[in-house]
Amino acid sequence: MTNAPIPSDIAWAAVQRRDRGYDGRFVTGVLSTGIYCRPSCAARHPSRRNVRFFTDGQAARAAGLRACKRCLPDDVARDAAAVLAAIDEIKASEGRPTLEELAALAGYSVGHFQRVFKRATGLSPAAYARALREQRARDALSGSVRVTDAIYDAGYEAPSRFYEAMEGRMGMSASDWKNGGAGRIIHYAIVETSLAPMLVAATEKGVCCLSFNESGEDLRARFPHAELVEGGKEFQALLERVTQAVEQPANADIADIPLDVKGTAFQQRCWQALREIPPGETRSYGEQAAMLGNPKASRAVGGANGANNIAVLIPCHRVIAADGGLGGYAYGTDIKAELLRRESTSRRR
Repeated sequence: MTNAPIPSDIAWAAVQRRDRGYDGRFVTGVLSTGIYCRPSCAARHPSRRNVRFFTDGQAARAAGLRACKRCLPDDVARDAAAVLAAIDEIKASEGRPTLEELAALAGYSVGHFQRVFKRATGLSPAAYARALREQRARDALSGSVRVTDAIYDAGYEAPSRFYEAMEGRMGMSASDWKNGGAGRIIHYAIVETSLAPMLVAATEKGVCCLSFNESGEDLRARFPHAELVEGGKEFQALLERVTQAVEQPANADIADIPLDVKGTAFQQRCWQALREIPPGETRSYGEQAAMLGNPKASRAVGGANGANNIAVLIPCHRVIAADGGLGGYAYGTDIKAELLRRESTSRRR
């Protein structure tokens, strides 16, 4: 009998792709070996007929199973508490706590803590601290009269440090935050893909829109004050890179494709969190909210994801419903399911 909190077919699919997003939501019992594992366990997959799913380690032990010594499934709760404590320490500190200090706080070795933190948040502790400082700058810029004041208030030693940190990240500069990016020229094209016709649009800074089954009129509705120009030869190289990210995700690095997006500070945080979810893995809205340090903000996270203009490159398709189902998607669940299938296949390869 299956005791899983989610349907067994969804649980088994998560096990097959070793999806860390399901760690802590159930454990996999292997009757032939008498052990239970995390969904992400790196051990060889057992035969499906020998597998049962349980809500947690306690339920598995009650069925006579013992914990896997490779993936240590009972450490999930301890890992989560260690990560949350480290996040609180990073937020409260005026400086930057070292990796050694954070590991000591958790009672873990440095290497193990680094892996646990990155698995939970998608970032190393140092990258998380940098992202937090950048977010403080964005928040300050959203309401500050002077750009320079906002940069210093966020903790940067000089404006040059801020611009160095922000270069290439989501295509946004401080001045963009102040004037809303008005007066942009946007080049665009519609290309046929195996999923659906794909609209790609970009400013001189990077991609500002990627959507499926939309037209130039839809792009105009998204950017009513921009000058829209059909892309020419100079647009082709970027278009090819974006198309490869859709058709062959194993051969594309979406982090290297420049973006130019506009949104509130909270939306920016949510979109950056989406880009930190590894290909082939998924997160629930609650788990994405936890990545931002506020597990109760799942509804707000859903709204921010829905405001995302750039499909695939800001991969909101990697966020699923709490019960493990696909949930909604602006361009249809068939496209969402196929994107996840391609990424999962690429990861296994």
